[in-house]
Amino acid sequence: MKRLSIQELDKIIKASADINRVRILKMLKDKKMCVCEIAAVLAITQPSVSRHLKKLKDAGFIESENEGLWTNYFLCPQNPFAVTVIEKLDSWIGTDKTITDDQKAVRKADRGRLCCP
Repeated sequence: MKRLSIQELDKIIKASADINRVRILKMLKDKKMCVCEIAAVLAITQPSVSRHLKKLKDAGFIESENEGLWTNYFLCPQNPFAVTVIEKLDSWIGTDKTITDDQKAVRKADRGRLCCP
């Protein structure tokens, strides 16, 4: 198993220590999403979502790809600790009401309706 530097570990722990970022990780386990879809589920502004996504990306939890007008975000853990955190989320918080409500909202999130291209 690859060893992390203390700076890498610090970045990963800080990125996973925020409720909205944990909620985003759980949402991205279900599907690729754009900023406006995530913002709608979390009920926060798109700039706030973008800041959270940047921290998750910098910590190696997620990646992004462009698809037409949208940028899709998806899980792509780049290190063993990020993989472990993502794998453990279901057992740690899988039945939490906030998470189950988010999962229902993710299924209903429609970028065609939410986003203004």
